[in-house]
Amino acid sequence: MSQTRQNNPFTVAQRSGKLTVSSGSAWEPKIGYSRAVKKGNMIFVSGCVGMEPDKTFSPDVGQQARRSLAIIQAALEALGASAADVVMTRMYLTNIKHWEQVAMVHGEIFGEIRPATVMVEVAKLIDDAALIEIEATAMVG
Repeated sequence: MSQTRQNNPFTVAQRSGKLTVSSGSAWEPKIGYSRAVKKGNMIFVSGCVGMEPDKTFSPDVGQQARRSLAIIQAALEALGASAADVVMTRMYLTNIKHWEQVAMVHGEIFGEIRPATVMVEVAKLIDDAALIEIEATAMVG
């Protein structure tokens, strides 16, 4: 089973008893991961950096966070879920001094939902231009 939901370029496939989402990233088959995986009522969304569709990064950490969360939301929607189903987010920043900008963007989406969360500083992400990576766990049904 492979399908694309309306207005969502991500594809969903059945693999080993779970639903997996692909964003079409060249890294997914190379590394051997899925953008998101649904097993039972749980959805796990892999870490998303804020890369724009043209493969560039905004120099603004808030815009990168916004893009990361948009990718997460698209992956959730591909599996029939939404931000309201998120129970945990994890945010990895290359400079913890940017926490307020990231928190503001996170709050725009999750202010009323209030999932559990963690925000930590890391030395580096997969691309030197990436300032933040966000992952999420959701529970549906």
